Amino acid sequence: MSRGIDYGNLMHRAMRGLIQEVLTSVQADGLPGEHHFFITFDTAHPDVEIADWLSDRYPGEMTVVMQHWYDNLDVTDEGFSVSLNFGEAPERLYIPYDAIKTFVDPSVEFGLRFETHEEEDDDEVDAEDSAETAGEAKPAAPAAKPKLGSSAKADKKDADVVSLDSFRK
Repeated sequence: MSRGIDYGNLMHRAMRGLIQEVLTSVQADGLPGEHHFFITFDTAHPDVEIADWLSDRYPGEMTVVMQHWYDNLDVTDEGFSVSLNFGEAPERLYIPYDAIKTFVDPSVEFGLRFETHEEEDDDEVDAEDSAETAGEAKPAAPAAKPKLGSSAKADKKDADVVSLDSFRK
């Protein structure tokens, strides 16, 4: 009666725990150094709380930036809420961890991507149609959609495959 081990869901839960730990640290101590985050999330997730005008403008997904201006960061076990500035208009957002699609810190070339079974070959994203930046007036970088556990380089779209044989003597 063994159903097997669901490594995919276990890994997603662990990576969402990592995001929670990072945000908890930022809540306590602020963003250190040059760290900043691009967070892409599913605006249609039932537990996401955003202003109606934002959900109307971004009905599928949205990318926000936590960098220079953010306020009232509150991190819980289920998600986080934060106030971000949208064209000089602060808006409160609540984003559950389950709604996060990507989490990127370009300052250290770190990125996570959470894939769902519904997503097919969705590697090309039109930044104007699916991203909103807060605190910074720049579109989401290509680095905002790295593979789970991969480096996020803005000037690099695919990872290089290196054969270990080239390093053996």
